Amino acid sequence: MRKGQYRFVAGFLFAPVALYVTFVIWPYIQTFGYSLTDWKGQSQTFKFVGLDNYKALFQDDIFMGAIWHNILFLIFIPLVTILLALFFAFMLNVGGRSRAGGVAGVAGSKYYKIIYFFPQVLSLAIMAVLFGAVYRSDGGGMLNGLLIKLGLVDAQSPIEWLNEPDLVLWALLVVVVWHGVGFYLVLFSAAMQSIPKDIYEAALIDGAGRSQSFFRITLPLLWESVQTAWVYLGIAAMDMFILVSTMTSGDYGGGPDHHSEVMATVMMRNFLLYGKSGYACAMGVVMLVLTLIVSVFTLRATRRDRVEF
Repeated sequence: MRKGQYRFVAGFLFAPVALYVTFVIWPYIQTFGYSLTDWKGQSQTFKFVGLDNYKALFQDDIFMGAIWHNILFLIFIPLVTILLALFFAFMLNVGGRSRAGGVAGVAGSKYYKIIYFFPQVLSLAIMAVLFGAVYRSDGGGMLNGLLIKLGLVDAQSPIEWLNEPDLVLWALLVVVVWHGVGFYLVLFSAAMQSIPKDIYEAALIDGAGRSQSFFRITLPLLWESVQTAWVYLGIAAMDMFILVSTMTSGDYGGGPDHHSEVMATVMMRNFLLYGKSGYACAMGVVMLVLTLIVSVFTLRATRRDRVEF
């Protein structure tokens, strides 16, 4: 590259890099700095306490329980969402049979794609309102009303979905999966459409069934899309603040009795309610480190040789 080209490229990169450092990197550095102090949030004076906030953090039973809840979300949200999205995408693109004996999606697949994608256009606030009505703890709730009509639940003692310690996490998991499947279905569908139909037709001629076509053709050729989806869903599972704070009981959510607590809700409660801002910043740093570890681990664990066609 000639000398003039270096200046040209550097001129274009200077502004975006400066903005990124100012609005992304610098806040992270500030947060780490505050995590080493006893900052109260509103005060302009604070003192350096070293790693005391981090020591207290790992002795905090509520925060450690919140980490465990995030780990459960980290396991189940990507797994269930990707499996459902892959299944629906496969059926809508190559799961049917055309009259000419070729490869096609199931009948009405173009309409199903719109229906499946519809939850993705809703904001998380709207989702919280909708599923708040679904999970209402009386007979007026959609889920309890249906179970009462079927005779599976007593009308005098309906299930309190968001107030039962053993059910609340699974109820939230359903919301996240319902919201995410449509987006990843479209992502996987776009990747499947780039796979030549000749490959599937050759497999059909050789007598391959749907399951063999999926595991021997579709999944290997979609692996990079699956890897990307897993990373994004893992990052979402490490957050969960909006749904937990709006759908569960308690200040900034986490109820009942901290059984739906996640790291973000504990952090926001300490920052905004208790005025322990330095302590909350330490939680934010731990969240950042854990999210980076999850992302790197996922990318390395799912790495495989590129399959070309």
